[in-house]
Amino acid sequence: MKFRDGMWMVAEGMRVEYAEEVYDITETDKGLSLLCPSRKIRSRGDTLNTSTLTIDLEAPHDGIISVETTHWAGAARKGPHFDLFPGGQPKFEPKVLKGDKGTTLSSGSLSATVSSEEHNFGIQFHSSDGSKVLTSLASRSVGLAYNPAPSNPLQTGDMRDFKHYIFTQTNLGVGESVHGLGERFGAFNKVGQSISLWNADGGTSSDQAYKNVSFWLSSRGYGIFIDTPGRVELEIGSERCCRAQTSVEGQRLKWYIIYGPTPKEVLYRYSILTGRPNKVPSWSYGLWLTTSFTTNYDEATVNSFLEGMKERDTQVDVFHYDCFWMKGFRWTDFVFDSEKFPDPKAQIARLKSSGLVSKVCVWINPYIAQHGAAFKEAAEKGYLVKRKNGDIWQWDLWQAGMGLVDFTNPEAVTWYTDCLNELFDKGVDCIKTDFGERVPTLDVEWFDKEIDPHKMHNFYAFLYNKIVYEALQKRYGDEEAVLFARAACAGTQRFPLVWGGDCESTPEAMAESVRGGLGLGLCGFSFWSNDIGGFEGYPAPWIYKRWVAFGLLCSHSRLHGSSSYRVPWTIDGDDRSNEGCSRTLSRWTALKTRLMPYLIAQGSRAVEQGVPLSLRATCLEFPEDPTAWYLDRQFMIGESLLAAPIFDEAGEVEFYLPKGRWTCFFTNRVREGPGWFRERHGFGSLPLYVRENTLLVLGKPGIRGAVYDYAADVEVCLYQVKEGASADLLDSSGKALGTLKIAADGSALEGAEFLKGEWTKSNDGRKMEDESPSKTIEWL
Repeated sequence: MKFRDGMWMVAEGMRVEYAEEVYDITETDKGLSLLCPSRKIRSRGDTLNTSTLTIDLEAPHDGIISVETTHWAGAARKGPHFDLFPGGQPKFEPKVLKGDKGTTLSSGSLSATVSSEEHNFGIQFHSSDGSKVLTSLASRSVGLAYNPAPSNPLQTGDMRDFKHYIFTQTNLGVGESVHGLGERFGAFNKVGQSISLWNADGGTSSDQAYKNVSFWLSSRGYGIFIDTPGRVELEIGSERCCRAQTSVEGQRLKWYIIYGPTPKEVLYRYSILTGRPNKVPSWSYGLWLTTSFTTNYDEATVNSFLEGMKERDTQVDVFHYDCFWMKGFRWTDFVFDSEKFPDPKAQIARLKSSGLVSKVCVWINPYIAQHGAAFKEAAEKGYLVKRKNGDIWQWDLWQAGMGLVDFTNPEAVTWYTDCLNELFDKGVDCIKTDFGERVPTLDVEWFDKEIDPHKMHNFYAFLYNKIVYEALQKRYGDEEAVLFARAACAGTQRFPLVWGGDCESTPEAMAESVRGGLGLGLCGFSFWSNDIGGFEGYPAPWIYKRWVAFGLLCSHSRLHGSSSYRVPWTIDGDDRSNEGCSRTLSRWTALKTRLMPYLIAQGSRAVEQGVPLSLRATCLEFPEDPTAWYLDRQFMIGESLLAAPIFDEAGEVEFYLPKGRWTCFFTNRVREGPGWFRERHGFGSLPLYVRENTLLVLGKPGIRGAVYDYAADVEVCLYQVKEGASADLLDSSGKALGTLKIAADGSALEGAEFLKGEWTKSNDGRKMEDESPSKTIEWL
C-alpha cells in the first residue's frame, strides 16, 4: 500500500495526514503517551479542526518496547488477538528519564527517546547504554490516510464509503537488510519489496505465502513484531528507499520493537512474547513416506512400497496417508474409505507390527464437504461458519459444497476433537493439518460475534493447528505431539511442525524452498520440512537425488508428490548402482540417522532459544559477517554444521564459509574462512562442513530408524577443539543425560561416564567408514 506518488505528491485518491509534532507527553504506569497533532501548533487556534494521533510507548519486558498509534480511540477492539506472553508475563518496571535530548523510556537494554525539540516530531530507538542507534520514527513517518480522499471533513461522519489507514515508517540504515515475514519464496533480503501479509494457497513460486508471520528481523540487531492478525501491508524500502513502512486498515496500529543485540537474542525475546516451539518426538526426525496425493492407499500398495524401501536399505519411520484415505467428494469426514480400508484399525496395527514403519500419519483439513458424513451433523448443530443471512457459508472450490469449521464455537471444537480421537483410537499417531488459508472475510459471521472476519483470515491457522496439536498432546503426551502443517501465522511456531507447501519438481523450486525455510526460521519456527523431489510434476532423477540430499538435512524429511510416486525406483527405473536414486536415498537417510544424537540435542537447544534447528540462516551464527545476511543458498544445521544444497545436474556448487576453520564432513579436509569456494559433487555428497571447536556425536554406523540409544556405541568426533568445547547428550525421549566436554588439556573428554557400549573418540574429524562419497568430490 503506497500513500505517496514519489517524494513530492500524494498518491491518487489518497488524503494523508502526518504527526507533525509531539505536542504533549504524558507519563503512564507502563510508559509514555504522546499527543501528536497533524499540524504544527503555533497558536491556540491551530488546535481546532485538526486531527491528532496518539502514540503510546510501553515497556512490557526487558529489551521490548511497544508502539501503538491511534487516530480515533472509540473504534472497537475486535478480535481475534494474538496470544502474547503465553508462558506468563514477568513483572517489569519501565524507567522514564527527562534530559536535554528529550524524554526517554527505558525497557532494560532498549530505550526510546522522544525529541524535546519544539514543533518537531521524532522518536529514536537505541540501546540503553547509548552505544547503538537501531532505528527511528522521523519527520512525517507516522500518519493516517483516507481513500478516497474526502473533499469535506463532514463526509467522514459516514465512513461506510471510505477506507481508513494507519501507517508508520521506521528508518532503514545504510546497508541494513530485512528478513523474515514468514515463509516467503522470493529474495531473502526484503528491502525493495512490497509485501502483503495475507495467507493464500499460492504455491512456492509467487509473492503469496501460506505462512505470513508479522515479524521481521533486521541486520542492525533488532526485530519488529506487528501485533495484528489482520492484513498488513509493507513497503520495505519500496515507497521511500530509506524507510520500512507498515500500514493497516483501521484506527490503530501496534507493533513491538525487540532488541538483541544479536539476532539469536532478538528471537529469544520474540519467543517470550509470542511463544516458544514445543519439542518434537525423536521418531519424527526420521523419514516420512506417502504414496502421494492422488494415488492409492490399499494395503497391498502401501506394503509393497514399504517393503521396497526396506529391500533397498532405507528405513521409513512414518507412513503418511494423504487425502484419499477418505473417499472423493467427502473430505474431511474422518471416515476411512471402506473399499481400501475394510478394517482400518487392524490394517494400521498390521502395518506397525510388520516393523516396516513405527508411526502413522493421516491428512485432514478444516473444510467439511457436504457429501461427507460429518457435514450433516456439523450443519445441524451450528459448527460451521455462517453467512450473515444465517445460511451456512459454502462454495465449490476444493470440495463440493464445503463448509468451514467455526473454531470460535467451543462446541464445534469439542466435536472436531472427538473426530480426531476416533482417528487416534484406530492407531493414528500424528496429523497433517493441510489448508487453512482459504478463510472467507466477506458475507460471513462467526459464532463469536466479537470476531472481525478480516482478522480471522490469518489467525484461523493458529486456532486450527492449536486445536489439533492439543488433542494430540492430550492423547500422547506433551512432547509426543507432532503436526505436519501448511498454514501459519505468528504464534503457530508453538505447534510444530510445518512444511513448505506445493513446490514444483525443478531446481528453481528447490531454491524457492530453501529461501522459504530460511525466512520462516527467522520468525521463530524451529522445525521445518518440504516435499522431497517437489510436489508438482515428475522430477528428473538428478533433481530427485539433489533434493534427497537437501531434504534429509532439514529438521524433518518427507517424500511426497502430487500425481506421481516419490519412492526412488519409480524415478529412475530402479537403478541399483551407487549413484542411482535408491542408493542415494539410502545413503542420506543413513547419514541423518547417524546425526540423530546431534540433531536431538540441537533441537532441544533450538526450542529453548526460539531459533530454527534447520534451516538456520547463516547470519544467526555469524551476525558480524556482512556476507552472512545475504546467503540464501545454504544453511546451518544447528550451531556446528553448514550445508549447501546443489541445484546443478553436474554437481557444481558455490558456497561461502565464514571466518574460521571448517572441516569437510565427507573427507576431513580443512578449509579456512572467510571466503567463497567452488566444488563438484556426485549424488552422495554436498558441501557439508563442520565448524571448528565442535564436538560432534555420531550414532553407530548401520543403525536403521531414527529412534535408538543415542549414548551407546557412538563416535565422538573432535574438530579443532579447545578447552570447554561441549556437546549435550539426550536420550531418545529427549531427556538430558549429561554433557561431554573437552578438559583443560584440550584432549581429555569429561562426561564419558554418560556413554555406553563400545564408544570411540576420533581426534581429527570422523572415522571414514565409507570412502565412496569422498571419491566424487572435486575442489575447483
